[in-house]
Amino acid sequence: MKYQGANNWDGLLDPLDDTLRSEIIRYGEFVKAAYTCFDFDPSSTSYATCRFPKDYLLCRSGLPDTGYRVTRHLHATSGCFLPKWTHVGPSWLSRRSSWIGYVAVCKDKEEIARLGRLDVIIAYRGTATCLEWLENLRATLIHLPSAASCSFQTDPMVECGFWSLFTSSSSAYCSLRDQVRDEVGRILATYKGSDEPFSLTVTGHSLGAALAVLTAYDITETFRDAPMVTVVSFGGPRIGNASFCRRLEELGGKVLRIVNTHDIVTKVPGFVVDQDHPDEAEGAIIPSWLLSKMGWAYADIGRELRLSSSGRTTNVVASHDLNVYLNLVNQLSATCTFNSSAF
Repeated sequence: MKYQGANNWDGLLDPLDDTLRSEIIRYGEFVKAAYTCFDFDPSSTSYATCRFPKDYLLCRSGLPDTGYRVTRHLHATSGCFLPKWTHVGPSWLSRRSSWIGYVAVCKDKEEIARLGRLDVIIAYRGTATCLEWLENLRATLIHLPSAASCSFQTDPMVECGFWSLFTSSSSAYCSLRDQVRDEVGRILATYKGSDEPFSLTVTGHSLGAALAVLTAYDITETFRDAPMVTVVSFGGPRIGNASFCRRLEELGGKVLRIVNTHDIVTKVPGFVVDQDHPDEAEGAIIPSWLLSKMGWAYADIGRELRLSSSGRTTNVVASHDLNVYLNLVNQLSATCTFNSSAF
């Protein structure tokens, strides 16, 4: 369980432990599968859906021997509505719901023995549709529904657009949050009373990394008897304020953020405000009190493994690419740089 963050990855990041390295890459491959399965072609009748049935998803996406079996497709719905005049254009432009990822359970006895636990994975792709891009731009922080029950000086808050994608529903699909709750509840009931150690790992890239953190928060908030919940995120943006980060810590969630220092996405939205020094905001010329009023006072979450693509690519888009991230992790030397700040 130490590789799932039981001890906040102490002693595993500097230098990067070889087993942890392989586990990070393994979870990254599950995220790559979410991209591979997605139909990106707007001219296709199956645009924004999964190209493969769940029983063959991992095999068809290049992961035939994982020992995991996909148990549910996941869909996200945008709360944004485009102006009526856009409805005369291509239908893909205003598509509200799309396939975002999947849930998979480790079924192979040898893999369970290797891991030392029964593992459940929730994997999310990054931004793909027009309305998902619009949601990314809704960067103002909003209060969580459970904020009133928290004792922090500042209420937990999260980015409006990410929360919208996580909680919005449509006539075709219930919200992503409800889909995850249903499936996690079913899995926990299935393995209730099992003597095997159990873990839930949520992983994603870019937008998927943000949804992974929200998923971990909601699981730990909803299922108080849930096993350890761990997030392994790649190129994730900021998600919420310091109180949100502390609330997730309080609930037992663990977050390992894989960050490329040249990736601009990891530096947005908003500005980081140090709660121990509230008058200071990293990189901001606006007073922190005004940032808070404007809903731009964010905090970095969890433990950070910092990579650098310097000398490999100066391209802003390439620096955010998941394949670049996985190659950097694979090539990381024993003198890697990391951020030791935990929750």
